[in-house]
Amino acid sequence: MTINTSTLDHLVHLTPPGTVEKASKQFEGLGFQVLPGGTHVGGLTANALVVLADGVYLELISFTHPASHYPPGTPERKQRDGHSWSKKSPGWIDFAFLGNGSLTNSISKAINERGRTEGSGALYSSEEEGGRVRPDGQSLKWLISAPQTLTRGTLPFFCGDVTPRGLRVPSEPPSNTEHPSTATGIAFVRILVEQASLEVVSHQLTSVVGKKPISSTAKVVTWELDTVNHARAHPQLLLGIPSGEDEVAFVENSESGAGIYEVGFRVKGSKTGSESTPYGKISWVPT
Repeated sequence: MTINTSTLDHLVHLTPPGTVEKASKQFEGLGFQVLPGGTHVGGLTANALVVLADGVYLELISFTHPASHYPPGTPERKQRDGHSWSKKSPGWIDFAFLGNGSLTNSISKAINERGRTEGSGALYSSEEEGGRVRPDGQSLKWLISAPQTLTRGTLPFFCGDVTPRGLRVPSEPPSNTEHPSTATGIAFVRILVEQASLEVVSHQLTSVVGKKPISSTAKVVTWELDTVNHARAHPQLLLGIPSGEDEVAFVENSESGAGIYEVGFRVKGSKTGSESTPYGKISWVPT
């Protein structure tokens, strides 16, 4: 059975502990409609959502408390310190592709086999259960598979719904996907890496996406991704090396020397240029 591993599901934007409501207002100021999310299983994190018409969404997330809230040595503190995003600086910290919610047709096994066959070294952990409770009390469940080979945020993780995706991604009514900025979907996700890492990460991403780049130069490698709603204009995944002081500083200050630097949004009309989220960069791409 062919398993699709190239559908962009969501992007994760982190803000400091306890700031989901504040971040929601900041994204509203950028021209996005923000919907309530909920608290994740275990109570460590909470989120709000920005749902786009192409089916991709933004997860505005924060830890509910700083690490110091939990007494040292307690199970809660160990769980907080061991969280995948516990050491991430605020901003665009991660991105997810859509999984299939199946343990039988395992995405991690499919990618790991590609990694071995192609010699890229791409390696994913076995699927683990995850979930959250919405403000209305609805319980959501999914399966997560994350990369082992690089720090999260350079290779995507996979989120596959066990409960219906419509419960996790509230795209109904259609007005939920309408935004003052006229954003309709993702134009690109731009990841920066050190020059020495470009070739290795490019090979691993090819194994993950499951198809070859649509273009490749010494500075930028580009893949075309799919969306849940099969948007005519496909999002692009851009992997490149930094240019300019801001981009060099971003890579140098990154936990792993790599990460999502910029996200582009497709908008109706002539809106162009770039702006800053509370801790990241966005660009507007007219359709």
